[in-house]
Amino acid sequence: MKKVIIILFIISIGLLFNNKKENIVIPKEAIRYRIIASSNNFIDQEQKILINASVEPLITSIMQNSSNIEEARQTIKESIPSIRKEINNYNVAYDLNYGYNYFPEKSYKGINYPAGEYESLVVTLGDGLGDNWWCVLFPPLCLLEASESDLDEAEYTFYFKDIINKFS
Repeated sequence: MKKVIIILFIISIGLLFNNKKENIVIPKEAIRYRIIASSNNFIDQEQKILINASVEPLITSIMQNSSNIEEARQTIKESIPSIRKEINNYNVAYDLNYGYNYFPEKSYKGINYPAGEYESLVVTLGDGLGDNWWCVLFPPLCLLEASESDLDEAEYTFYFKDIINKFS
């Protein structure tokens, strides 16, 4: 009985700490990435998702060796032809702009990011009147949520499995 109480106590503590809300704050010196659909109709939104699924891994691999903001800026500028080539595979009208672009107010994980002009790489598909997808290229936060949550879950599972095995 004592072992069961100890195990339940440890699991309760783990759950308390694991449910902490993680706040990701975008640093002032950051480069954002945004892809805007032509409209909100299903076809245009699907097209945005497909193009992003093709372009984001390219951009992520390009950016992985950038260790500071200056390297990131240079890498993006040099990679624009590769990004254009990837988007051209979809035979869609688009605009690709790297510079200071307008971002509307955004709320993410309980943090409000004000509207404003931000250094960014923006792909506008067609009329650019649809919902958008965005992330931060530098520092690289595009895949942060997926990769960290997967890792946390794996560590959490193994940690408690080890504890349970020790007390069994």
